[in-house]
Amino acid sequence: MFVGFISRSLVLRTFGAAAVACLVLAHSAQAQQQPSAATVALAGQILEAKGAYAAFDPVVDGVIRYNKAAFQRINPNLGKDLDAVEAQLTKEFTAKRQEARLEVARAYALQFSEQELRDMLAFFKGPLGKKMIDAEPKAFDEINKRMQVWADKFAEEVNVRMRAEMKKRGHTEF
Repeated sequence: MFVGFISRSLVLRTFGAAAVACLVLAHSAQAQQQPSAATVALAGQILEAKGAYAAFDPVVDGVIRYNKAAFQRINPNLGKDLDAVEAQLTKEFTAKRQEARLEVARAYALQFSEQELRDMLAFFKGPLGKKMIDAEPKAFDEINKRMQVWADKFAEEVNVRMRAEMKKRGHTEF
């Protein structure tokens, strides 16, 4: 009896502790998912400064075009009316772009403290931050060019080695 009581007691305490831990984690995750308005505003300023919103702004028009195309596949004769509805919805849903930006800023704000965002914003508004924002696209273009050349050379090296290894194994069709 005593052993059974200890086992049940241990199980109950373990489940109790697990439940408390889950509640604490859920509360912590929920608190983390709700950054302050000031933190979101700072994140938005950083995203604006970096030009990051340019990647998300086309989403609204893309969703409208996607749905238009789906309707057009159902009835290809609706092109003229669908064009008109697309134009209407594009105007009507202009505010959705700002809503999407707010969601992006919230997601970004979750990753940093308010002070970290303040420091980042100061950096991006400074001369080095501005230079970084201006130079990064050029740097990434150069990186892409160099990586393509490197990958082509590496692919040729792998091809030569693979042929040689397959020949060693008696495969001559390569």
